[in-house]
Amino acid sequence: MANALKIISALLSYPSAELIAAGEELRAAVAADAMTGPREKAWLNALIDDLTGRDLFDAQERYVLLFDRTRTLSLHLFEHVHGESRDRGQAMVDLAQMYEAQGFDIDARELPDYLPLFLEYLSTQSAEEVHNLLTQKLHILAALRERLQKRKSIYANALLVLEAIADARPDAEAVAGLLAEAEHDPNDLEALDKIWEEEAVTFGGNAGEGACGPDRLRTQIRAARRPASRNDSAGDHPNG
Repeated sequence: MANALKIISALLSYPSAELIAAGEELRAAVAADAMTGPREKAWLNALIDDLTGRDLFDAQERYVLLFDRTRTLSLHLFEHVHGESRDRGQAMVDLAQMYEAQGFDIDARELPDYLPLFLEYLSTQSAEEVHNLLTQKLHILAALRERLQKRKSIYANALLVLEAIADARPDAEAVAGLLAEAEHDPNDLEALDKIWEEEAVTFGGNAGEGACGPDRLRTQIRAARRPASRNDSAGDHPNG
C-alpha cells in the first residue's frame, strides 16, 4: 500500500522533467505493488502513460489549469472545507503536529494539507492508519474525482485508486455539499486576483507575511503567466 501511495503522491505533484522521464520506473513500481489489484494498476498505468508521453511544458500547463487555476480542484485538502479562513490555519497546525509526532519532517514552506504531501506521510503509516486517515478525507477525494471525471481528466484515475485503497464509502451528503460549490473558470484571471487579495493562512511558529507558502505563490504566478490554450482531455484513456 505504501508503494501505491508514494506513486500517487508523485503523479499528483507538479510535473517535473524527472517525473516525465521516470515512466519505466513508475510502471515497475506499480507492477510490484502488492496492495493494488489489476483494475487499480490499469488506472495508474494509464495515468503514467499519459504523463510520460507528454511534452513537459504541456504537462505543466495542464496541471496549472486544473489544480492551480481551478479552485474547486485544489489539491490543498482543507481549502475545500475551510477556504482561506482561520479555521483552516488551525486545522493545518493540527496536521503538522501529527506529522511531527510521527517523526515526519516537512519543509517549513510546505502546506501540510497538500495532497501529495499527505500521501507521502500516509506511505509511512500502518494499513490501519492509512484506512482511518483516508476515510476521514474521503468525501473530499470523491468530490475531486467526480469533478475530474466530469472534465474527462486522466487525473481522476489517481483519485479512483485512493478510494479503492480506503475501501470505504464517502459521506454522500458531504460529497454533495462540496459538489454544490460553483465551478470556477480557469481562464478567469479576475477571480485569480481575488485569491491574491485574501488573507494569508497562518500556522505554526514560522508563520508570517508569506505564510500561505511560496509554493502556492509560485503556482499562482505560473497560472497567471501561462495561456489557457489547451484542454485537459483524456478521452482515449480509461479513467473509470
